[in-house]
Amino acid sequence: MYRLLLESLTPADFDRQTVCELWSVRDVVAHQSAVLQIINAGEQTPFTAESNQRDVNDRKTWDIDRLLAELFGGYEDAIAVIDTAGGLLDGFGLAQFIHGGDVRDAVGAADAFASPGHEIAVDLLHDKSTVMNKAPVITRVDGVLRQFGTDVDPMGRLVTDTETFVRLCGGRNPNSAKWSVDGLSAADFVLYG
Repeated sequence: MYRLLLESLTPADFDRQTVCELWSVRDVVAHQSAVLQIINAGEQTPFTAESNQRDVNDRKTWDIDRLLAELFGGYEDAIAVIDTAGGLLDGFGLAQFIHGGDVRDAVGAADAFASPGHEIAVDLLHDKSTVMNKAPVITRVDGVLRQFGTDVDPMGRLVTDTETFVRLCGGRNPNSAKWSVDGLSAADFVLYG
């Protein structure tokens, strides 16, 4: 579905600003593509703001067709690479999902961060919250209870929907009317951003 969306965009759509500071839709797609190339090559490269921007800049002169061809080819190869990594690369798949939400959001697509595959994304966000030792919270996302953060006495409960939860964990400006936990701020939930 993401491919169909990208193929339907006009050149002006690729210039739209995303929630990622300073990045257009085109820039986010360039970043996604660059990351896939690195994963598929088996490189152990730290991803920094500087290296991410360098990868985006390296693709600035590419036309949209070339950029999309690299992205779609990268996805085909990355599926096998991520699947055979035994969970070690799941975070990259999750980041691709969140950046897909950035693109969908920028072009006004419905359910930008709750698109197909969101169930897996929500599970992975909960898993990542434990690894990152986030504050313990019981979440109810679309009616499903889970432990967020460390496995100790919860500091509160979060009841929300998938769209808001993914935005919250991705540092993507969630609607404040759709979530709240006493004593915690949006920053306490950010896993990507």
